This record gives sequence, structure tokens and C-alpha cells, in this order.
Amino acid sequence: MLEAIVSAGPKVKVIHSEIPVPGPNQVLIKVAVAAANPKDWKVPEWTGTEMNQGDDGAGFVEAVGKNVSGFKKGDRVAGFHQGSAGGTYGEYALFPQHLTIPIPANMSFEEASTVPLTAGTAAVGLFATDGGLNLPSPASPANETIPLVIYGASGSVGAFAVQLAKKANIHPLICVAGGGAKTIEHLLDHSRGDTIVDYRKGDKAVTQHISAALSGKPLKHALDTIAHGSSSTNVAGAMTDGGTIARTLPGEGELPNGVKQFQLSVSVVHSQQQDFGRDMYKLFGQGLEHGWLEPRPFEIVRGGLNSVEKALIDLKAGKASAVKYVLRIDETDGLDGTA
Repeated sequence: MLEAIVSAGPKVKVIHSEIPVPGPNQVLIKVAVAAANPKDWKVPEWTGTEMNQGDDGAGFVEAVGKNVSGFKKGDRVAGFHQGSAGGTYGEYALFPQHLTIPIPANMSFEEASTVPLTAGTAAVGLFATDGGLNLPSPASPANETIPLVIYGASGSVGAFAVQLAKKANIHPLICVAGGGAKTIEHLLDHSRGDTIVDYRKGDKAVTQHISAALSGKPLKHALDTIAHGSSSTNVAGAMTDGGTIARTLPGEGELPNGVKQFQLSVSVVHSQQQDFGRDMYKLFGQGLEHGWLEPRPFEIVRGGLNSVEKALIDLKAGKASAVKYVLRIDETDGLDGTA
């Protein structure tokens, strides 16, 4: 098969590789669409590694491991790849069974590919008891008012956080966003105090508008999906009684008002919190089937695996606003075409 290997730059080379063999608890997918994520260019720069960085994808089940139940060849699925071999920037990919999601018949592969990694990141940040904010989950919704700030709410992680928090009856949702705010406006319940704060009005205004949206209620929890520059500081300024901010990147210094911060990691669903991951990804499947969990807007980067480099360069340059870059694998030049 063909797969794309990503190195720092980002630079990408398309190579021939053996089709991976599913382990006992894995599902082998013939990839139809892969979705690009910022970590796909960041990890090679941080670590110096060269590998297939694709983690998000959707396609048809090709084969399953001996312990796998509930999936069979030909099923339409999306999933979150684990490990070094079998990433989604290839003709075939490997997903752990517990992080594989059935796709509704009326949903495209492009739509489905936008869900797994970013929805998983949002779920860990909001609901995980270890490595998350430990907020009430959709399985046991909140029965009291819990203000929550979601910084970067129109990005992929942020938008899934909005939907999952809403399903958990967490309100008011104070959503910090910019030009992409129109893509989440319809998800909010203004009768419960949900609102959008425009970060483009400046740091001081962001803190003031968050405070105003609280209507006197204390703010104890925030999810910062931007996690750079003044984002967490802006939120902490409204946490007058202290609180905790979950960040998608490491902290950049102490925060005011005694506010605590930590970096979340979605990788826990692969290892120490597999049961949590299994429950969340089952929930994602139900949400897609019943319509309360919406995929993200996407933009097709033409050229399949040959255009992974372009997609990652554009991600690094910040050109993707409230949209997910996806690649159709069948647009790749020189596909092997055999399993």
C-alpha cells in the first residue's frame, strides 16, 4: 500500500509499505478519508520523529482481530488510530476496537472523519476523572448550574466540547470565539445563559465579557483549546475565587487568582482510561446516529496522500478557521489498488 510519512517542516514523502495486520483487539480499515490535525505537524517538530501521523479517518472495515465483535468486513466506520503503525495517512489503517465508531448511513466519510480525535480530546478535557475537569457527563447530567468557559469554541475540539457539555446539561456555556462563531451559534441555548465572547475585542474585553456572562455566579472550570498567549490568563481573570483550566498545550506561566491549570492528553483513552474511552466513543456513535452530535465543517484538500504536506503547511500557517482539512485517499496518484 501507499502511506504518507511526516517529518519536521512539515515535509511529507509517500512510500510503499506493507498492509498492517490487525492485532487481536484491532480493526483494519480501508481508508476512504483521512482528517488532518495540528498535532500531525507539531509532533515531528517536537520529537524529530518520521512516521505516518494520521490519527483521524473513516472508511470500510477490511478485517478484524480475533477478539473483535460488533464489526465485520464492509462496515462503514470512523476511528482514532493508536501507535506508530497503521496511521490514517495510508490506504489502510488500524483502529482499536473500543475507539471505532459506526457511521450512520446518511453520513459521509468526510463528515465522519472530523469526529474521533477532536471529540475524544473534548471528552477527556471535560469529563475524565484523572486528567480532566471531572464535570458531570452525558451519562449523569448536571442537576445544578455549572458555568463553563470554552476558549476556542469554534475550533474542532471546542465545538465538540460545546455539544458534549450541552448534552451533560452544563450551562451557561461561555464560548470564546472569533470569525468562526457562526458555526456554533445554533448549538447554544441562550435561555440557559449560553453566549459567545469575541476574542478579537482584546484581552481586557474578553475577561470583562466573561465576567458579565456569569451574572454573579462563580466560574470554576474552563477548557482552553487555544492554550497559547493570553488565552488562559484572560479566563483566569474572571475566576475571582480560583478555579481550574484544562489546556490542550502545556502551561505558559502562573495564572492570576490562584487558578490551577493542567495539560490534558487524549492518549489516555488508549491506555490507562480505556473504559472511559470505550464509553465516550460509544456515546459518539449514539450522538451521530440520533443527530445531537454534529460533525465539523470540512474542506477537501485535493490530491489525497500527495497533498498531506499542503494540508499540514496550511494548518501550521493558521489558514484553517472553523474548518477541518480532509483528504480523499482515492485521489492519490499511483494507488496500489490491491489488498
